[in-house]
Amino acid sequence: MVEIRPFQPYDLPGMYRVCLQTGDSGKDATALYRDPDLLAHIYAGPYPVADPGLSFVAVDQQGVLGYIIATADTVAFEHWTEEHWWPGLRARYPLSMAADPGDGTQDWWCVERIHNARPTPDELYDRFPAHLHIDVLPRGQGAGLGRQLMKTLLEALRVRQVPGVHLGVGEGNTGAFAFYQAMGFSVLRPDTWGSTMALTILDV
Repeated sequence: MVEIRPFQPYDLPGMYRVCLQTGDSGKDATALYRDPDLLAHIYAGPYPVADPGLSFVAVDQQGVLGYIIATADTVAFEHWTEEHWWPGLRARYPLSMAADPGDGTQDWWCVERIHNARPTPDELYDRFPAHLHIDVLPRGQGAGLGRQLMKTLLEALRVRQVPGVHLGVGEGNTGAFAFYQAMGFSVLRPDTWGSTMALTILDV
């Protein structure tokens, strides 16, 4: 039986595992990283620390099998990470580690991302200030769990009077793209890496 509940601090290691095991356009990215935590340091870790009220996990008898995490205000979140999240990681992973070793591993890309991350204004934040990440392991897919997680988060954003939410989906993640379309998201910006999609939550 799967339970969806608000994030608790002890869920973080399980969320990190889920992030890694879905981190290659929905497929297991374990082989791509020497440091198994690097990807989640960017795409999972800061969200429940910055705003645990917008982080929800799906748990079964084996542990965390999925999560949805968000920030209600992308601009504020980017300033928070610049002050509280990236400095420690930049010290832990010096910029010298951002050189591509040419062996197919992606640690270098994450280190580069950590050092280059900066608050970046964007006009889309006016209508869609929130953004989210959702990941579900294969054992939790195909039974409506992703939809339940999405509905749980959207209701939390609605309670906060957030007008809209956006996300990025990679070009190779066709399953996720179809899921977001089914949830009502539409493409705002196509790009070489994939698409920025958005959903209106409240009419303002």
